[in-house]
Amino acid sequence: MKIYLAQQNYHIGNFTANVAKIKEGIDAARGAGADLAVFSELCVCGYPPRDFLEFNDFIRQSYEALEELAAYAGDLGVLVGAPARNPQKAGKDLFNAAFLLHDGAIRAEVHKTLLPTYDVFDENRYFEPAFSWKCIDFNGHKLAVTICEDIWNLGDNPTYRETPMEHLIRERPDVLVNLSASPYNFAQDTVRRSIVEAHTVKYGLPMLYCNTVGSQTEIVFDGGSVVYDCNGQLVRELAFFKEDGALFDLDDLKKKAATPAVAHKYYYSAVEVGRDTDTLHYLTDEKNISEIHDALILGIRDYFGKMGFSKATLGASGGIDSAVVQALAVEALGKDAVHVLLLPSEYSTDHSVADAVKLSENLGNRHDIIPIAPVYHALLTSLKPIFGDRPFSVAEENLQSRTRGNLLMGLANKFGYILLNTSNKSELATGYGTLYGDMAGGLSVLGDLYKMQVFALARYINRNEEVIPNNVLVKPPSAELRPGQKDSDSLPDYEVLDRVLYQYIELRQGPREIIAQGFDESLVNRILRLVNMNEYKRAQFCPIIRVSAKAFGVGRRLPIVAKYLG
Repeated sequence: MKIYLAQQNYHIGNFTANVAKIKEGIDAARGAGADLAVFSELCVCGYPPRDFLEFNDFIRQSYEALEELAAYAGDLGVLVGAPARNPQKAGKDLFNAAFLLHDGAIRAEVHKTLLPTYDVFDENRYFEPAFSWKCIDFNGHKLAVTICEDIWNLGDNPTYRETPMEHLIRERPDVLVNLSASPYNFAQDTVRRSIVEAHTVKYGLPMLYCNTVGSQTEIVFDGGSVVYDCNGQLVRELAFFKEDGALFDLDDLKKKAATPAVAHKYYYSAVEVGRDTDTLHYLTDEKNISEIHDALILGIRDYFGKMGFSKATLGASGGIDSAVVQALAVEALGKDAVHVLLLPSEYSTDHSVADAVKLSENLGNRHDIIPIAPVYHALLTSLKPIFGDRPFSVAEENLQSRTRGNLLMGLANKFGYILLNTSNKSELATGYGTLYGDMAGGLSVLGDLYKMQVFALARYINRNEEVIPNNVLVKPPSAELRPGQKDSDSLPDYEVLDRVLYQYIELRQGPREIIAQGFDESLVNRILRLVNMNEYKRAQFCPIIRVSAKAFGVGRRLPIVAKYLG
C-alpha cells in the first residue's frame, strides 16, 4: 500500500479555502499513485479553532466540508482531521477526530484520547476524550490512527493515565499513523523525532506523522512531518516552514533490518531539551536562530495574508530591535509593503537617525522623518499647570514614547497598515516599555526573543551582506528618552539578565535554584520581582509570534493581582 503525506497550511474557519487546499492534496496523492492520503489534525476547520467550536454553525460547516471531500476522494482513502459530534449527552459535545473518507462516504472515525491543556493548548475546554480504541481496516491493512498528543504520553513521568497505543497495539496493526498540529518552538524538531522514533522502536512498526504548517495568530506550525520505518530509522523529514508532500511504500517501511534498532536518548518536552542545553548556547545558537528567522517570516506573512492586510509600519529608532523587525518585515512582505517612520526627539543622537536612514536605504523601503518635539512640548505645556515644577522623570520619558505611538497609529489608521511592535522578551519580562507607547502594535515580532537572541538574529540577517548597519550591532542599547541614557542604567547586562530570565520563564526555576547556579542573589531577586510586578503590562500587549517553549501570551497565564516573589 502506498501512503501520501500532505503537509499543508490551513486558515481557521475558512472552510472554502481549506477544502480547496485538501482537494489539491488529494489530487497530488492520486497523481503519485497513492492508495491513502494523510492530512493533519483538524485540517478541515484549522487549528486551533478555540471558541469557534461553540458555534453550531461552525460544526455544521465542518460536516458539510467532510461530505464534499468524501465525494471528491472517490476510490482514494483520505484521512482528515475535523471536530466530531458526541452522541452521548454526558460529557463535552465534541470529539477531536480523524475521519477516513473512501468511496464517497465517511468509513471510519477515530477520537483523540489525550487532550492537552497546558501552554498554548486548551483542548479539554472543548473536547471529550475517546471512550474506546480500535484500528481502522483499510485496503487489507490495520491502521493504528492517533491524533497529535495521543503519542506523547511517554517517559518516566507521563502526563496522562491512558496511553492509546497500548490499546491499539493489541489489535496487531500494520502501521502507525498520526495526524498532528504540533506548534514550533526552539526544540520541537528534536522532541518530535524523539517521540516518533520511540514509538517505532517500542512497537516495531513504521510510523507516518503528518504535521500542519503555517501560522495562526501567535502560533507557528513548522511542518517537519516525519516517516520512520519499523527499525526506528528516519526515512524522510518533510520541509520546514512550507508546504510539502511525499509518497511512501508501506511494504518498504515494514522491512526488518538485520540488526535491531538502537535506543537513543528520548526527549518528551522542549523543557527537557532546554535543561540539557547551556542557556547561553541556546540564546545564540546558529541553528536555533536560522529556524527562528524562518518562523518569524512565516508568522508575519501568514498574519498579514490571513487577516487580509498587505502593508506594515513601525517606528525606526536606529536601534537593534526596530532594525531587525524592519528587515524581517521587508523580507516577509516586500520592500514596497513596509513604510517606516523615524521619530527623533531632542535626545535622539545623530548617528541613530543616520543608522535608521541607512537601513531603509539598504532595504529599499519607504521612510519618513517626523520630529516629535512639537507634539511632545505641546503635551508638556498642557500638563504644566498640574506637573508644576516637579523634576523631569519617567512621566516625561513616557510622553515621548506615547507621542511616537500616536503618530504611528495615525499612519496605520490612515493607510490601512498594521503596526509591528518592536519590543523584545527581555523588555517585556522586566516591564522596560511604555504602555500605549512603544508597547503599541497589532503584532509583536520579537516579543518571544531575548535581547541576546535579537543580536544573534541581526548577525544572521547580515550573514551574506551588511543589511543592518554594523554600528547598530555594536552601540550600547538605549531608549534615548533622556541625555546619555543606556538600557544598562535600568537593567542588568543582557548576557546575565537573559540567562536568569530563561531559567525562570522557560524552565520555571525558582530563586533558590537559579542562585545555586552561581548568579548573584540580590540580582536574581530583583529580576524575578521585575517579572512578576509587570504582569499588568503584558496583559495589555498585542499577540506575540511564539518561538520558544514558554512565550508570553496565551501560553503563560499568571494572575495580575498576586504576591509571589514581589
